[in-house]
Amino acid sequence: MSSSGTGSLGSTGGTSNPTNTNEEEAPLWAYVTRVEKLGGGGGNTIFKCHFCLNEFRGSYFRVKAHLLKITGNGIRACPKVSPQHLAEMRKKIDDAEKKEKMSMPKKVPLPPPSCQSNSVGGMSFETGGFRMEGYETRKRKASGTTAIEKAFNPGAREQLHSEIAHMFYSGGLPFHLSRNPYYVSAFQYAANNLISGYVPPGYNLLRTTLLQKERANVERLLEPTRKSWNEKGLNVVTDGWTDSQRRPLINFMAASEAGAMFLKAVNCEGEHKDKFFISELMTRAIEDVGPQNVVQVITDNAPPVYSAAGALIEGKYPKKFWTPCVVHTLNLALKNICAPKQTGGTAFAYNDCKWITCIVDDVADIKNFIMNHSMRLAIFNEFVPLKLLAVADTRFASDVVMLKRFKLIKRGLQSMVISEKWVAYKEDNFEKAHAVRTLLLKEEWWGDIDYILSFTLPIYEMLRACDTDKPCLHLVYEMWDAMIEKVRAAIYKHENKDQSDELVFYSVVHNKLVDRWAKSNTPLHCLAHSLNPRYYSTTWLDENPERVPPHRDEEISSMRNKCFQRYFPNPDERRVVNVEYAKFSGCLENFGDYDSRSDRGALEPLIWWFAHGSPAPTLQSLALKLLSQPSSSSCCERNWSTYSFILSIKRNKMTPQRAEDLVYVHNNLRVLSRRTRVYTEGDNKLWDVGGDAFDSLEGAGILEIANLSLDEPDMEAVLFTDEGEGDAIEVDN
Repeated sequence: MSSSGTGSLGSTGGTSNPTNTNEEEAPLWAYVTRVEKLGGGGGNTIFKCHFCLNEFRGSYFRVKAHLLKITGNGIRACPKVSPQHLAEMRKKIDDAEKKEKMSMPKKVPLPPPSCQSNSVGGMSFETGGFRMEGYETRKRKASGTTAIEKAFNPGAREQLHSEIAHMFYSGGLPFHLSRNPYYVSAFQYAANNLISGYVPPGYNLLRTTLLQKERANVERLLEPTRKSWNEKGLNVVTDGWTDSQRRPLINFMAASEAGAMFLKAVNCEGEHKDKFFISELMTRAIEDVGPQNVVQVITDNAPPVYSAAGALIEGKYPKKFWTPCVVHTLNLALKNICAPKQTGGTAFAYNDCKWITCIVDDVADIKNFIMNHSMRLAIFNEFVPLKLLAVADTRFASDVVMLKRFKLIKRGLQSMVISEKWVAYKEDNFEKAHAVRTLLLKEEWWGDIDYILSFTLPIYEMLRACDTDKPCLHLVYEMWDAMIEKVRAAIYKHENKDQSDELVFYSVVHNKLVDRWAKSNTPLHCLAHSLNPRYYSTTWLDENPERVPPHRDEEISSMRNKCFQRYFPNPDERRVVNVEYAKFSGCLENFGDYDSRSDRGALEPLIWWFAHGSPAPTLQSLALKLLSQPSSSSCCERNWSTYSFILSIKRNKMTPQRAEDLVYVHNNLRVLSRRTRVYTEGDNKLWDVGGDAFDSLEGAGILEIANLSLDEPDMEAVLFTDEGEGDAIEVDN
């Protein structure tokens, strides 16, 4: 007896199972005798060959290898099997495969067609003909299919609808994918062009050849944007993240007036991420886009390594600036005010601001009390149409966002706790429920919420204004001054104090804001402020008698001169630009004509420099770059939302390079799409910033809304109407 082991073999030698039939009924068992079934599972048995009369151990896999003379599978080929026997056995295998294929459905059947009525336009189709209201044509009797039916082909349309629906439901695709213009155009092209035998691209083609082809296409389409950097400049924006496999990634984007373009994501696994490593990555990104085009490098300003790396970049590139993210700075200021700590640099503010922390904690406790119990949540949903936001602590202005939502649903919350259902419910935590009821009915508590929202509103509004990809570098300096004044006015109004009186609480808030501004303010903010024509116009100056034009402000002038020294190290070049700035700021020579002066307060700064800046060519070139720049790294944070959508837990086997290619195509296709008319008009308007209220969070549209860090202020509440239902769906950011 020849033994070949008891384990089931792999697919070596190309001998994988050629048939899908049940092994107990497989055709080659007829050529052997099963002597004894072996234990251990896997279909192993002792069998005896009818040709060579030898006994072997193994499964049906080895029966095939022995009889069909397939070598390399742990069992020797049968020497007694003739070519005629081989042909006979192969024919039996083929017949078995055909029989099984015929017995199995190709796929799940589609829903049956609507036989009674298929309407197209104003006509209603029936089986065998068509009719119109009050009229039935004789053609229905003469022919089974009318010309109208042939033209509209309602049966094929209905079947295609069902095929598409199968794809959506079986793949778990979000419904709002149907609003994607690329989805629409793909099916329209297929329907309007005869492509006989066309088979959609498969798994490997989509993730390899087509992906690389699309990336090359996107790079080609982005070439005009790259060329615009020479005149308008760009920011290199970077941020760090950890993917689903705990791999540290660093994201690089090019932010400019044209939008935020994804550049690359670097896998830093196994690297020591010190200031030298980070600065080297920044250097590569700067070289990729052209050092002459880069205005500044913007990063999160919390990790000290970024500020240290930024200092190294400024040393290597004297004309480049490292700038902390303004949005992150404002967020830290809000945290220092709303959640001060008893230790560290904010310890002195704890006693004066701890009441804010208590209010925020109360709101969080009430939210958790409602959300963590199904019965309480059901009562809440009955009285309040909006949902309680689950704002992550890492989101910008998370405390203020939650307070705003509570203020919005105040009446619903109060109606809930005084309702019979709330009282009648046998609460497992009666004391807590009573405390929640007391708090929600206490007007003094709601008054404190109003107070917090009133003086944090200017900070929140500035945060939202800066948390976009729109140019705002030239607005930041004035926005900080105006924001602090609005905070002061709100606090003094609530306390009924004169502006001359001293308030301890305002002093604490003011000190925190000024401290954060001092850490994030750079000479570049002052230079961009100085080049904004609006701040020299009588319209802006007359709004507040205390305002002065930038060339008369000592701090701004000092910072501006530092920038000029870095941009123009040659004294002769610097003298030329100083003369040009004097003519611009003093409205001298060509800058003194009527149109130039009156347009300063009427035109956008960038437009003004294009129209009137030619008498100062050096200053004009500098202004066109500085007035085109955003001031935050929010585009990088939003891009991690895209990255986590693409490289999700379900797809964590994807290599970092393929994930980067997908993010590059996904992000930059949307940047390009937002410049088209389809994005701003018609049924598919804002197709990538929406979603269905019942979609999975895997959907890109829902994910975009859920993770926007206050991007798109108009998107705080978007209504999407589900076609055919007429119900509006509210999506909250």
